[in-house]
Amino acid sequence: MPWTERVVVRGGVRLCCRDWGGSGPPVVLLHGLAGHGGEWDATARSLSTRYRVVAMDQRGHGASERRPRDLSRAAYVADVVAVVDQLDLRRPVLVGQSMGGNTAMLTAAAHPELIRGLVLVEAGPGGSPPDVPAEIGGWLDSWPTPFPSREAAVRFLGGGPVGEGWAAGLEERDGGWWPRFDRDVMVGSLAENTRRSFWDEWAKVSCPALAVLGQNGIIPPQEADDMLQQRPATVGVSIPGTGHDLHLERPDVLQHLLSEFLKENVGLAPLG
Repeated sequence: MPWTERVVVRGGVRLCCRDWGGSGPPVVLLHGLAGHGGEWDATARSLSTRYRVVAMDQRGHGASERRPRDLSRAAYVADVVAVVDQLDLRRPVLVGQSMGGNTAMLTAAAHPELIRGLVLVEAGPGGSPPDVPAEIGGWLDSWPTPFPSREAAVRFLGGGPVGEGWAAGLEERDGGWWPRFDRDVMVGSLAENTRRSFWDEWAKVSCPALAVLGQNGIIPPQEADDMLQQRPATVGVSIPGTGHDLHLERPDVLQHLLSEFLKENVGLAPLG
């Protein structure tokens, strides 16, 4: 196994991380809703030759605490701060996809002294429509769990690298393949995003930022334009032919963008 499991406990909540090692400047990877730290394996493996890379399972996800009481955005942010502190990740760059990007942005806004750089992958400061939790809940209800095989899960979850990435987060038990999260926790984690947007927090981000969007992703063009208008120094990139899971669809392109951003915009020259 190329990574080592590291466990951080904050407020009684167990947080599991994939520590890919590396002696370079630190990078923390945050997955999206219903995801897991293993989604970043290809990216983490690539970056860990030059950087210290840690991929979190956020609360309620993966190997971390499955049913935490607090599902607020502030709790997710405090978890990141705890991981940064307890693993001695001095001024990391935060890279987050979807909900993980929202967490990364809020962390950078609230703790500018801790964060060196920010990368948002298919994430932005706009809030979610009020019907999104019901839509996500309905989608999760449609999963034919347990999946009879990993191959069946891959097919159902989109096939190809996207299906493989999602299926890698399942666990095998009792003769089937099951999610490592609970539906109500996933829906509850979205509640705050339906009540407000996060433009004030976006304006408070003071570190260099990169926004990577899929050509067919979920961030509306107007929101992307407003992000760049509010923070003109932000580097914005759209990857053709990709959607919301662009980190699984085109990890090679994302890895190149990350490497260039880390080197040129954040001043993190890789080792070696």
